[in-house]
Amino acid sequence: MVKFGELFRLLSIQRILIRHGLDEIVFATHLFRPIRFLFYLLPWNWFGHKHGPRAERLRQALEDLGPVFVKFGQLLSTRRDMLPEDIADEFAKLQDNVPPFPGDEARRIIEKSFEQPINEIFLEFNETPLASASIAQVHAARLKDGREMIVKVVRPDIEKVIRRDLGLLYFLADKAERYSEDGRRLRPTNIVSEFHKTIMGELDLLREAANASQLRRNFADSDKLYVPEVDWKLTRKNVMVMERISGIPVSDIKGLQAAGVELKWLAEAGVEIFFTQVFRDSFFHADMHPGNIFVAKTGPDKPPRVMVVDFGIMSSLSEFDQRYLAENFLAFLNRDYQKVAVLHVESGWVPQGTRVDEFESAIRTVCEPLFDRALREISFGTLLLRLFQTARRFGMVILPQLLLLQKTLVNIEGLGRQLYPDLDLWKTARPLLERWMSDRVGLRGLVKGTKENLPHWLDRLPELPNKTIDLIERLRDGRVQVEWKSQEIEKLRNEIRLSNLRIVLAVIGSTFIISAAVIYGLDGYSPVMVGGAPWLTWVFGTIGLGLLVFSMGD
Repeated sequence: MVKFGELFRLLSIQRILIRHGLDEIVFATHLFRPIRFLFYLLPWNWFGHKHGPRAERLRQALEDLGPVFVKFGQLLSTRRDMLPEDIADEFAKLQDNVPPFPGDEARRIIEKSFEQPINEIFLEFNETPLASASIAQVHAARLKDGREMIVKVVRPDIEKVIRRDLGLLYFLADKAERYSEDGRRLRPTNIVSEFHKTIMGELDLLREAANASQLRRNFADSDKLYVPEVDWKLTRKNVMVMERISGIPVSDIKGLQAAGVELKWLAEAGVEIFFTQVFRDSFFHADMHPGNIFVAKTGPDKPPRVMVVDFGIMSSLSEFDQRYLAENFLAFLNRDYQKVAVLHVESGWVPQGTRVDEFESAIRTVCEPLFDRALREISFGTLLLRLFQTARRFGMVILPQLLLLQKTLVNIEGLGRQLYPDLDLWKTARPLLERWMSDRVGLRGLVKGTKENLPHWLDRLPELPNKTIDLIERLRDGRVQVEWKSQEIEKLRNEIRLSNLRIVLAVIGSTFIISAAVIYGLDGYSPVMVGGAPWLTWVFGTIGLGLLVFSMGD
């Protein structure tokens, strides 16, 4: 139910839509459908329209509707798996061109947050903002110890405006789902909910400060990326104080060339930094547009450093998400579309029962044309988007973090090729992907997993002999029952009989292999080393592997 105050805002929205020649949207709604005939009675609809393209008019309407709708449009621009391409491209042009609020108001907010006069906090505070956006604006300041800082201040009363417009967005999304077939398919309430979490998170500068601190720790030893330091003593929910950095905007190509920055190095470094965030740290800056990236020379004989700001939108990936990306990218590199399809079905990304051959054919149809050019010209972002669009048709639900990653990847690609048109993104990223895969599968993955799980295994090791003996006794007495749930397995149950001996051998073999892993993890356990590992590791591992192989024989 729309509140009384929201009703006037809703009428204002409709007035703006009509002003931009979007009458058809207003009269297509459930509320106005009974009086749609009025659309044809309006004088400005009697003659040919002089308005621009539909996508351009929608963008202009969002800009007139205010900062909340601008940000919502920016979010929608990342949903290329749902929006028509012309609208997604136009929404990507939306910028937070919001007039600054008065500097004395910023001073008042800071003094209220710290409960002291501003001259007791800073040696200098410049009331003229350096930058202004829809949620907050930034001022320059100097601490009493001489350090140059920036002060980010949340706009006064912005939360009230956001909550009002969010209420309207939920109302409109609900009506779209209820009365529109496309609405039921696209589920706009989920998109509004995702936007709700994003924009409310941007209101909390403590959260942004924590993001900046985490990214700074992740790259503390990096000579490529520098993240400014947060002053936690002077940071509150609506005020954040951070080290001020100085550098050349990454979009200023002439300035970079004049400073002696090698553009090829910079483009490749940007790709490496992004994929390091995604695959090494599983924590990445999801708003990497040119306005947030600077470059600084650190010395005459030293390479430059990339510096980033604005940490309001960050995202993370689970190991499941990482593996999804890495395996699919590598499979695409090898044009192994069957593997891509099988990965999706076996992992549950698309519903069980999906025909692999149909899914494989769909993937090949949309992705094979991309390879009709040099590898360096192929877009990672476009490839990922094509995969999302295809998988969505087969029932895959695309997670928000993957969409943020795809949007950021498009930004990084565009920026990298603007700096160096011959950038080979695949060549730069492939070693990182293969290194990540080798760390998680194969021998290196086994060793790493063993070391990570060793404390847990050692804690349970004393119980293992008793549990093994108990299992053997239960097998001997016929007290082990297997629960059959699959109908297909039920049909085969009378045909497949595993002998008790083979089960016992499998258990004993597994025990030997775990024991070998434990011995390997205990540094210095055995004075006799063979091939870099204690000799008992080889003995126990060989026995265990032999027993397992024997237990699985025909």
